[in-house]
Amino acid sequence: MIFRDLEKVRVMLKEATDLDIAYAYDDLVFPEHAAFLIQFDDTNANNYFCYFHTDCLPEPKAEISTNLSQSFKKQHCSLVVKGSFTLNQKGEEVEIGFL
Repeated sequence: MIFRDLEKVRVMLKEATDLDIAYAYDDLVFPEHAAFLIQFDDTNANNYFCYFHTDCLPEPKAEISTNLSQSFKKQHCSLVVKGSFTLNQKGEEVEIGFL
């Protein structure tokens, strides 16, 4: 079983964006408002991936990305922006599409 330090991610998110975690499932962490999500890197515990929602505007995206990178760096972690994602309601479930 892989240990994923959700508390560490919560602290870094809060410092960078003042947002709390709204939902976490498996290797994905969704902050409030779902403008972006964080994915754990299962090959390196100090590396994380970031995906932005397709509706996130360029200026806020750049600011959030910079703030997240700085916060993660303070904790000796790296954050790689990997792309974007969509959320689609499928009945009672939500489907995540990575682009």
